[in-house]
Amino acid sequence: VPPGRNTGYHTHSGDSVSINIEEAEMTNQDFGAPKPGPARHSARGVVNYADYRKQSRSHRATNVGSTPFHNVSFIFNSNGTGRFTPSSRTGTAGYTQVLDNDRVRGWRLVLEPGQSAGSITQSAPGIRIVLDGGELAEAVPGVADRAMNPHLGDFLWQDAGTTRVVKNIGKTRIELLEFELK
Repeated sequence: VPPGRNTGYHTHSGDSVSINIEEAEMTNQDFGAPKPGPARHSARGVVNYADYRKQSRSHRATNVGSTPFHNVSFIFNSNGTGRFTPSSRTGTAGYTQVLDNDRVRGWRLVLEPGQSAGSITQSAPGIRIVLDGGELAEAVPGVADRAMNPHLGDFLWQDAGTTRVVKNIGKTRIELLEFELK
């Protein structure tokens, strides 16, 4: 959402995860409210989970700052839980858990140039969202390393069952957010 623009009124009726990709100053105005609430700073890299399954919300968000509001969200397409069992990644080098509830588990992965994360086996389907891009290689046993050059705001679906190691092969810091469904 560019500075001075808004999202238009829209309704949230499910649950979702959103990540602020860039910082911005935003106001929110509930449908029917006479004016928006106070401006809030949307900090970069913040992970939010919102659940509107029991009570929907209609609102519009307005960018009142000088930088674009950039957010990547994914919305759950079913109300069911317990279909998948995500991996733990506890104690795995590089991964820090940022979210865990009955719908999804998520981790932040930060790699400086030359660093590698520990090996993980993704046990549930999920998504990778790029906060800081760069050059990385993904090593999967029995397959040639896959080089990637992800950019700010890119996202990638990841199927369950893959064992992998992620390595920063570039010259800049990489920050990823990875989520597995429950």
